[in-house]
Amino acid sequence: MPDLQPDQPTVPDPDRGRHLLARKWAYLLSGVTVVSLGRDELDTELRGVLATLCACLRGTSADTAPAERIGARLVGLGYVGEPGLRCTLDVLAKGLPALPELQAVDRLAERVALTLGALSCGFLRAHERSVLDQQEIMHLSLLKAVRDAQWHLKESEARFEEVVTSSASGIALVSLDGRIVRANAALAEMLGHQPGELTGSVLYDVVHSGTVGVLRTAMEALREGGRERVRQSQRLLRKDGDVARISLTASLLRDAEDRPGYFVVVVEDGTELVLLQGELSRQALHDVLTGLPNRQYFGTHLETALRRADPVYGVTLFHVDLDAFGMVCNSLGRRIGEQLLVHFAQRLKVVMAGEKAMIARFHSDEFGILVENTATTPDIGTIVRAINDELAEPFFVDGHGLALSASAGVVHRPSKGIDPVELLRAADQTLRRAKERRRGQWKMFDREADADDRRTQALAVGMAGAWEHGEISVRYRPMARLADGGVAGVEARLHWDRPDERVPAHEQCAELAESTGLVLPLGDWLLRAAGRQGEWWRQRAGFGLPMVAGLTGHQVSDDALGTRVTRLLADTGLPPDQLMLGVPVGALPVSGVIENVTALADLGVHVMLDEFGLGPDDLRAVQDLPVDIVRVDRRLAEWQSWSDSTFLGALVPLVRQVGATLVVDGIHTEDQASWWRTAGAELGTGDYFGVAEPAAELAGQFAGT
Repeated sequence: MPDLQPDQPTVPDPDRGRHLLARKWAYLLSGVTVVSLGRDELDTELRGVLATLCACLRGTSADTAPAERIGARLVGLGYVGEPGLRCTLDVLAKGLPALPELQAVDRLAERVALTLGALSCGFLRAHERSVLDQQEIMHLSLLKAVRDAQWHLKESEARFEEVVTSSASGIALVSLDGRIVRANAALAEMLGHQPGELTGSVLYDVVHSGTVGVLRTAMEALREGGRERVRQSQRLLRKDGDVARISLTASLLRDAEDRPGYFVVVVEDGTELVLLQGELSRQALHDVLTGLPNRQYFGTHLETALRRADPVYGVTLFHVDLDAFGMVCNSLGRRIGEQLLVHFAQRLKVVMAGEKAMIARFHSDEFGILVENTATTPDIGTIVRAINDELAEPFFVDGHGLALSASAGVVHRPSKGIDPVELLRAADQTLRRAKERRRGQWKMFDREADADDRRTQALAVGMAGAWEHGEISVRYRPMARLADGGVAGVEARLHWDRPDERVPAHEQCAELAESTGLVLPLGDWLLRAAGRQGEWWRQRAGFGLPMVAGLTGHQVSDDALGTRVTRLLADTGLPPDQLMLGVPVGALPVSGVIENVTALADLGVHVMLDEFGLGPDDLRAVQDLPVDIVRVDRRLAEWQSWSDSTFLGALVPLVRQVGATLVVDGIHTEDQASWWRTAGAELGTGDYFGVAEPAAELAGQFAGT
């Protein structure tokens, strides 16, 4: 079981970001609506709402119920209405993605869109319930007023007239055969009539033919006592022939002998609500910044396009990434970055204007393009070049001329039966491979390369579980003197015991752990195990040569490296001069690495430059840094034409010139060992001197050391 936990990274204070966003929300909301809370109370209320929304966005489940309850809560704050909802969506759509605590959330833009859609649905349902409750209250008042009219006709008529006339809702008194006895001005206005024109007409004549049957059946059930109230979304015919979408509620009015007398029908104009619902639906499926379809909409469209794809030409999926977008935002600000994204979206539309294509913004600076190919569709290279040609034309914003490039992963003519989610994944992975080479490039999906990537990634994500179950151990191999083959040190290496699979080498294990971030806790565990083993050998076996361990780029750039090594030495008792840590030369340009190398040297730890000889500045690093040992990269030692290489022959004198000890990695044969010994190298590692073994099996080689 691992005995070392990684240092916790510094986490931004989530309360501050939410507090500022809540204050902005409260200020803007107060300007467009009337709420029942004071300013401080509203701030507190909205901070709680934001905490709940952030928890939903960080969560792994797709539960949107909390967001729906928040939408309902907004209705309860007061007269929020449509302006308040629009204000809320605008603030949250821009503010939530900018919160530091949500930056690591996968598919953040998509999750924000879904959450705001759920909030809107909750708001609309609560708003509808509120309207219906108001209607019910009005019905009760009307029923009471009409019932009292049986005994106090004049007084009740005056009261009914006051309610009906002043109401903004359409109200009609309808006979049992469906004829309108009285209708207020509001109902007449909804249907485009003058006041009084509806009196004497038949209610069913102003109902759309597609829904009139449903209303007739419901009204008949109401008259027969099978229902207490009718509530329906209906379509009424206006005088000019247009259709008015309304919400209709009908109740039965009985006389003093409890016999059915009239229907009381209340109508609410739902046109604005329908338009609002349509706008909210559009916003839920489109990116707020660029107006393009979002990933959710794109995925649905992709499924349909695959089914109808031309059997000869098929479709082509582009996953496009705007290169250096992060540099623009970091240097010039997020606002300019957002304007650049809008410009990029417009340029993509220009390039694809002549094609049957959908362009969508996935998240951040990544876009998707789905082209339904025809005989005239340009080839993929032409399309990508056209995109980059458009981007190469400088775009000026606030005096800054920006000209960037784009990279793309392309899947051409996928099968109709492929899962759209799998297709999007393939395009995304192909984009990652394209960006490994250089910017402004594109790469076609390669099934074999994709399979290799997936196997490697499966190994990487499964490594933590393998470590937890004891499948990963530390083994040791000798660092030998080339002169006589004697042991000059011992190197600790990772060993992954996979009985049914190929066992990955230490270097591959380190790369896998580096790719997932596991390398920090796993590397600490290896160093601690090696330190304890080295101290045990020193005290019990009299073996006093250095314990060697290579660090990865992630480890050597860790700000806490000095603290980790100091704690390691204290916990294991290993003297600093008995520990040799390898630092990859390629990591030296990374911020903080040189300071860490100096700190290790100050502790008394030997620092070895690893993977030496592959870069033009390697020799300068030996001269400038407090290191006196370098290890030639195994790729140079294993070079097929190493015996004829004047470059390798010249490398040894250059290293010796600065007084450094030269170690050669990757020596597998006597010929290699002899050549490097003749060239002047002092030490070597590789299978020729011994493979990595458990500590107990290696101890016998220490005799006489």
